[in-house]
Amino acid sequence: MKSIKTIKQLFLTVFILLLISGFDMCAFAQSDDEDESSLHVGGAVRYNLILQDFESDMDATSGQFTWDTWRINVLYDNPGGIGLNFEYRFYPTFGTNFIKQGWFDYSISERTEVQLGVTQVPFGNIQYNSNNWWFSLPYYVGLEDDHDMGIKFTRTTDSWQWDFAYFFQPEPEGPVGGDGSFGIGGSGRYSYDVIPEGEASLTERNQFNIRGAYQLENGEFGASVQYGQLYNSVLDEMNGRYAFAAHADFTFGNFGVMPQFLYYGMDAVNDAGEDISTVFMGAYGIPYEVSTEAWIATLGLSYSYDVDWGPITNINFYNDFSYMENQVGAENSLLASGDNLNLNDNFQHTIQNITGFLVSAGPVFAYFDIAQGVNQPWLTDDFGVGVGPGHEDLGSGESEYNIRYNINLGFYF
Repeated sequence: MKSIKTIKQLFLTVFILLLISGFDMCAFAQSDDEDESSLHVGGAVRYNLILQDFESDMDATSGQFTWDTWRINVLYDNPGGIGLNFEYRFYPTFGTNFIKQGWFDYSISERTEVQLGVTQVPFGNIQYNSNNWWFSLPYYVGLEDDHDMGIKFTRTTDSWQWDFAYFFQPEPEGPVGGDGSFGIGGSGRYSYDVIPEGEASLTERNQFNIRGAYQLENGEFGASVQYGQLYNSVLDEMNGRYAFAAHADFTFGNFGVMPQFLYYGMDAVNDAGEDISTVFMGAYGIPYEVSTEAWIATLGLSYSYDVDWGPITNINFYNDFSYMENQVGAENSLLASGDNLNLNDNFQHTIQNITGFLVSAGPVFAYFDIAQGVNQPWLTDDFGVGVGPGHEDLGSGESEYNIRYNINLGFYF
């Protein structure tokens, strides 16, 4: 009965917020001609139509029409004062809900802004390193559209944008399966983070980020550096982790090109103090193993085409390719030392390729994707196998690629 009451309260809250948002919330600005602040309450509702062709034979459950997510957005724009950007998401299919982002912002000057709270980590191509609904492989190891709890400064000049950030910890965890989490490290979250699981009680702490991007008329290119710590609560011990990336994002007429290369590593130990070659990362309520060292190369290509077909105004065609090569135990490993030469040196590579198009029709956005993957953790019957050791039987006569045909239909308001 308690869970039913909670659900009723949630729906009542959403209903009230939707009613309020119908008034556009700009009345605050109209009450005072000198007050330029505005409040908007919105959100989204999204569905997925799925057809999977994985290792096993297709059956009646290979195709599904299911709920993706619904969310609440609050944006308070307050020029000259403190603003707010907040988003909270619900994923009924996964039995979890969590904060995606939530920060206070203040413009110190026309060229400098500070954000405090759960804000996006400035790393590589931002806001996204992809055109499709699936993101690219860096997302699945916590290096695309990652959000953590901390403070970020953004400084723009005539030619550069600089971001400097410090994150004390990952974003607070939401409940999984209805259980309270008290915000401790866990898998009830939007973006992937290292979590305490198995015999390694690890959490992320004290992360520093610097990102610089040189602005051109048709895009930008730049580099990012990230350094943080992994805290083992059993050993009460801190170890290092790092990542760096080079990125670019350009448009040439209707064409877009978005390359990126990154390298990351973690000096991770289990609760016995032994070096380990994988850590657990989690999101959407489900954890899986991730290699402690790898490089990832991505390339996104797109073509945007404006149309006038009733409500449809634009179609964006794209192909996003990602390749991940594990470096655990490799001779050129940046972490190689006498202490970890016995780590697994037979990890498999991971490939992801998404071909599709996005249809824009007013408040409706529909992604039509053909997602192909080799050792991609979400594109397999063995969920989570991929960005860790991976499958070792890729040399068999069967196709290496698993395929999921996916249509994501969303209404945004």
